[in-house]
Amino acid sequence: MFTHKYCMVNKNRVVVLTGAGMSAESGISTFRDAGGLWEGYDVMEVASPEGWRRNPELVLDFYNQRRRQLKTVYPNAGHVALKKLEDGFDVHIVTQNVDDLHERAGSSSVLHLHGELKKVRSDINDNYVIDWTEDVTLDHQCPQGGRLRPHIVWFGEMVPMLDTAALKCSEADIVMIIGTSLQVYPAAGLISYAPAHAQVYYIDPYPSVSTELNRIKKLHIIKENAARGVPALVDELLSVF
Repeated sequence: MFTHKYCMVNKNRVVVLTGAGMSAESGISTFRDAGGLWEGYDVMEVASPEGWRRNPELVLDFYNQRRRQLKTVYPNAGHVALKKLEDGFDVHIVTQNVDDLHERAGSSSVLHLHGELKKVRSDINDNYVIDWTEDVTLDHQCPQGGRLRPHIVWFGEMVPMLDTAALKCSEADIVMIIGTSLQVYPAAGLISYAPAHAQVYYIDPYPSVSTELNRIKKLHIIKENAARGVPALVDELLSVF
C-alpha cells in the first residue's frame, strides 16, 4: 500500500483532522450528499442563529433526530485504529464531526471544531454548557431562564476552538487528514499551520486536493475509506516507531 520509506524515530506528535467521511462508515449520514442530513431541510433554518430565532422547535427536532441516530451507531475500524496509534505516538484529534465516536473508541485527546451533539448550552449564556443525551424541548432552560440549544457551531457563528486547533497543527510531526476535503473555511486553513517537516497523509476514497493541500511538499494520498486506510497507515507507522 505504501511505496515510500521514512524514519520516525524522533517524530512522535500526530495531529489527525477528521470530517464526515470518518463517521460515514459507522452509519452516520454526511450532510451534503444525496440522502444526507440536509435532505428535506433548509440548512439555514436548522443550522443558523436566525433559524433558531424563527423556529426553535424545528431546530430542536432536527438535532433530536441526530442525537437518537447517534445511539444506534458505533466506532468503526478507523476510529479504533486511531486509539491504537496512541501506543507509539502523541495523538491529537481535531474533528469537524459533532458525534462522539472518537471518544467512544477511546481516543484521549479530541477537539471538536463544530461543537458536540451530546451537549447543549444556554441561548443567553454561552458559558453554560452541559452534557445531554436525550431529546431537548422548548421547556428545557438554563438556571437564568434561557432556552437550551444544541451545542453546535452554526453558520455565521465563530469557531471558538479554531486557535487551539491551529496551535496543535503547528506542533505536528505527522498530519493525517481523514474523510474531509478541507475545502470549507475556516477548517480548510488548518493545514497551512503544519510545519514544513511534517509528513501529511490524506486518506479518502475520492480525494479532492485543495489549494492548501497542493502546497504541501510531503503529501501522501491514500485512496481508501477510513475503515481500511486508517488501520493500514497506523500499522505502518507503529512498525517504524
